[in-house]
Amino acid sequence: MKKLLILIPCFLLSEAGAQEIQTVQTVPVDKMNIIKTNVTAYAFRNINLSYERAINQWFSVNIGFGTMTQGKVPFINAFLKDEDEKRFQNLRVKATNFTIEPRFYIGKGYGKGFYFAPYYRYSDVSSNSFDFYYDYNAIDGNTYQIPLKGQGSTSGNSGGLMVGVQFFLTRSQNLVLDFWIAGAHYGSGKGDFTMTSDYVLTPEMQAQLKKEIENLDIPFVDYSVETNANGAKVKVDGPWAGFRSGLSIGYRF
Repeated sequence: MKKLLILIPCFLLSEAGAQEIQTVQTVPVDKMNIIKTNVTAYAFRNINLSYERAINQWFSVNIGFGTMTQGKVPFINAFLKDEDEKRFQNLRVKATNFTIEPRFYIGKGYGKGFYFAPYYRYSDVSSNSFDFYYDYNAIDGNTYQIPLKGQGSTSGNSGGLMVGVQFFLTRSQNLVLDFWIAGAHYGSGKGDFTMTSDYVLTPEMQAQLKKEIENLDIPFVDYSVETNANGAKVKVDGPWAGFRSGLSIGYRF
């Protein structure tokens, strides 16, 4: 009888503890996978898909892939002057990226609530065969427009940090909204672009071409220019930076 009296309060305490855990734990843990796509990226021709797997309440891993179909450089007029932009008469680019992103959740977790995410990103950008020209000021006082054909590619490896928040939109907690509040990454990139001319360029013409390309002063990218009688070679080797923000819709299962 004494043993029974001792067991009864222990049983009641364990039941109360279980109810408390159930009350706190409002996110069902049987759905640990989320497939998402960043809908805002489609405005920039970026077709993308990501997969997130919850490891435990506060930690998950998100893997993403995106590809931007060939087209105009987004916001090219934000870093090139109007007269410089006109030199690239039909420049088109395509790009791909791959991202590995561990996420650390605060709050309810299991893929819900605010998170911060350090991440690694690989990016690759390539161009079509585009037209470029520069104005050669000859010693006779005349100005001649020298056309060239350009083409090339570059890639970069970078690491960064993103802060965001993820919501479950339905009672079944299947529909997911992932808001990338802000993220930035920094690393290094390498690549080569060649520009060839049908004209044989004299040393004076080469010097002016080199100066024209260097004066483009493209931000966030370090590059060097070498010229020869056939044209120029632009070598990208230096910092690689970028920013992330967006809104993703996903399905949790």
